[in-house]
Amino acid sequence: MVKFFTALLLISLPFAGSAEDVHSIAQAVDEHYNHVRSLHAEFTEVYRGSGMERTEAGTLWLEKGGMKKPGKMRWEYRSPREKLFVSDGKDAWFYVPSDKQARRTSARKLDDIRSPLAFLLGKSKLEKELQGLSLAPDIAPEAPGDVVLRGVPQALAERVSEILLEVTPEHKIVRIVINEVDGSATEYRFSDQKEDEAISQGLFHFSPPAGTETIEGGLGP
Repeated sequence: MVKFFTALLLISLPFAGSAEDVHSIAQAVDEHYNHVRSLHAEFTEVYRGSGMERTEAGTLWLEKGGMKKPGKMRWEYRSPREKLFVSDGKDAWFYVPSDKQARRTSARKLDDIRSPLAFLLGKSKLEKELQGLSLAPDIAPEAPGDVVLRGVPQALAERVSEILLEVTPEHKIVRIVINEVDGSATEYRFSDQKEDEAISQGLFHFSPPAGTETIEGGLGP
């Protein structure tokens, strides 16, 4: 009988200590990215919704912003077709060469599902930005040893039901899943991450090519 109750106690311990574990993990992730000034990585983006699934891939560059200045980012989609999402901290552009159309909006007014990737810039604290941050033992990580966290982003709570973050033992974020309230989900996987490389500032600037229609307002998907 003593062994039985001891077993029950041991089973319950992970749940009793889960809040502390999450706090330690979140702090370690914050500490890691607080010291990262830039990031260069390959990405795969998978969208699931409305009975369809779309997979795209390309290269990502991120550069940390200042205290009151948005960070810079460039997403070059290579497959299945070329697209470009770029922000220099002032303007954000979405450009599809085959459509000969470019959309522009203010970076400060940007409301885009790529925005939560500010976590990769060390711009915010996970426990502050994600309400109810907890372990997600029901979600299998992509790699052994990784852990998955879940929380609700305060800034996008009306649109996003939860965000899942897969964290490596080195406290790097290698996967982000954004589940939206309409039932759709967008998953980002990151590989070949290179931190603090020198990035040409020209990568964050965009000028529409001749013959391109420019539309002011919301950006595309």
